Amino acid sequence: MQVPLYEAKAEFFRMLGHPVRIRVLELLQDGPKPVRELLAAVEIEPSSLSQQLAVLRRSGIVTATRTGSTVVYELAGGDVAELLAAARRVLSVLLAERQDLLTELRRTDPVR
Repeated sequence: MQVPLYEAKAEFFRMLGHPVRIRVLELLQDGPKPVRELLAAVEIEPSSLSQQLAVLRRSGIVTATRTGSTVVYELAGGDVAELLAAARRVLSVLLAERQDLLTELRRTDPVR
């Protein structure tokens, strides 16, 4: 039985739902990176990074190539960078709206 499209989309967004995975994807927007560079930028235990990279690799959103003992990761396609840019735009609007609400709340606060 085929999975409904909405369930596949939900699973995709669950896969993205970890801060380390998002950070790795952001770093890879600038081009392929060896694991040692990702580890230095993300600042987590190597085993934790390895687990998160495995999730991204299994999902097909990143690819890995090995040259000797060095493993280099890169985005599987440009659509990932577009998705991250869209998320940034949406989040910017949401946060701006919250800031506007907070400003209004402070301006009308009778306790002050």
